[in-house]
Amino acid sequence: QVQLVESGGGLVQPGGSLRLSCAASGSIFSIYDMGWYRQVPGKQRDVVAGINSGGNRNYVESVKGRFTISRDNAKNTVYLQMNSLKPEDTAVYYCYADVSTGWGTDPDLYWGQGTQVTVSS
Repeated sequence: QVQLVESGGGLVQPGGSLRLSCAASGSIFSIYDMGWYRQVPGKQRDVVAGINSGGNRNYVESVKGRFTISRDNAKNTVYLQMNSLKPEDTAVYYCYADVSTGWGTDPDLYWGQGTQVTVSS
């Protein structure tokens, strides 16, 4: 089994910054894609950013230039640096990881428990 544990959410004023972390642990053989989604009440979960094992990054248009995704493969951890935060960034942020638990085993998608980010004055 694989667990993803997130940290770093909280309350911040508009224009401020937060850094989210998500550490994977458990029966990990290899991690492929990692990234972040976010969700507000009553709406679907939307992609924010993703990074593959080679370090290639993708972002939703609304966060380009403000958010930076990175990963530390030695620590099985993905980060989301969020700068110039806006009220519309308020959401529960979920990390995900595609994890293979053994040689020749297809990866499965795992999710973190979610961390609240609130941007308000």
